[in-house]
Amino acid sequence: MALASIDRLTFAYPGAGAPALRDVSLTLEAGEVVALLGPSGSGKSTFLRALAGLVPHFHGGRFSGRVEIAGRDTRRTRPAELAGTVATVFQDPEDQVVMALAANEVAFGLESLGTPPAEIWPRVEKALGVMDAVHLRERRTAELSGGELQRICLASALAVRPPLLLLDEPTSQLDPSGAELLLAEAERGGAAVVLSEQRPECALSVADRVLFFEEGALLLDAGVDAARSWLAANRPAYLPGDGGGDAPGAATGKPVLVVRELGFAYQSGVPVLDAVDLTVRRGEVVVLEGPNGSGKTTLAKIAAGLLAPGAGSVERAGRAGLLLQDPGRYLIRETALDEVALAVGGDVLRARQALDRVGLGWAAGRHPRDLSSGERERLGLAAVSVAGPDLLILDEPTRGVDPERKAELAEWLLAYARAGHGVLVATHNRAFPAHRRVSLARELALAL
Repeated sequence: MALASIDRLTFAYPGAGAPALRDVSLTLEAGEVVALLGPSGSGKSTFLRALAGLVPHFHGGRFSGRVEIAGRDTRRTRPAELAGTVATVFQDPEDQVVMALAANEVAFGLESLGTPPAEIWPRVEKALGVMDAVHLRERRTAELSGGELQRICLASALAVRPPLLLLDEPTSQLDPSGAELLLAEAERGGAAVVLSEQRPECALSVADRVLFFEEGALLLDAGVDAARSWLAANRPAYLPGDGGGDAPGAATGKPVLVVRELGFAYQSGVPVLDAVDLTVRRGEVVVLEGPNGSGKTTLAKIAAGLLAPGAGSVERAGRAGLLLQDPGRYLIRETALDEVALAVGGDVLRARQALDRVGLGWAAGRHPRDLSSGERERLGLAAVSVAGPDLLILDEPTRGVDPERKAELAEWLLAYARAGHGVLVATHNRAFPAHRRVSLARELALAL
């Protein structure tokens, strides 16, 4: 018997005009690794929610067809009853964590399932070790970086050892070493894994099978070799190419940001940044690299003026705009158009132009919470950039964004810099084009 069986599944969220999934049918076998690809808003996350029983029980909406997990019909089986059989890591780890300490977060699922007490902490330690996160075990979850928090959520799911593991953009905030650890575990772990990814090369490297969704429909269900051929012919942006890397030319404009001997600590004696120097000039895109927890987000906040440096100096020439890692946390208006217009005194024309630029003109009247994670990321970019800040600072702006939109974003940022602005991008995307790359030290990450 198949581990999961989906028959003619169609689902629409409450109030939605079009279904998020349309007539999807397939089976999943024990132990297989399935790459789930497709553009933002194509239905990938909804498909994972259906496998977890969250659709329809948690989200409501119109559900037709049938989904069975280990022989249990999800229409009659609550998500809590599937716990232990199914474990899910969602797109936004910030919304998944319930415990104050990292180790307790990993233990929480095991305790909820009634795991014998003697087994819990050895399994916690093993799962933390798999994700290279043992050094985080006593840290408060509220103090972790986005990538560190993602590691903890992944360790929590791995500790449960479920037959079916659902991963929604699990490497979106992981540094390369963290992504490699996760993918190696997915390949050897023994569970059936459904891996939704906007880093297709990561998923294709470990997958046995590929599903490609678009506008709620399943366009492709094939083995990896056949899927590569289909992608090459139909969606070439989803295959590794020669794009990215160094951008042509060198910036000669005046500095828009100068950071000298910068130091910062959230706790006394525990430095996050130490003697950091950074200059961003008008006309250039600078990429900020470094492992999870190395201080990229902290540096971005200081550069934007949200945090005061503990030591050293920061000089800005003009206005700064900052897009943080999770735009969904600070979208406050009822429609996407109003959200973008907020930064330009309600100028609807400029707001519409900014939405069109990020491919969200169609969503002007939509509530931001109704958009996918990748669409909210693009909405956040429109809201921050619409006012034309002299210094545009983006923290993981490709999170949840599909390959075609990533390429468009990179092209637009290069043009934005050429127009006389400075751009600072914190990202784990090694292919993201830049004039210069600045790396923060690993030693600081381990000291946290």
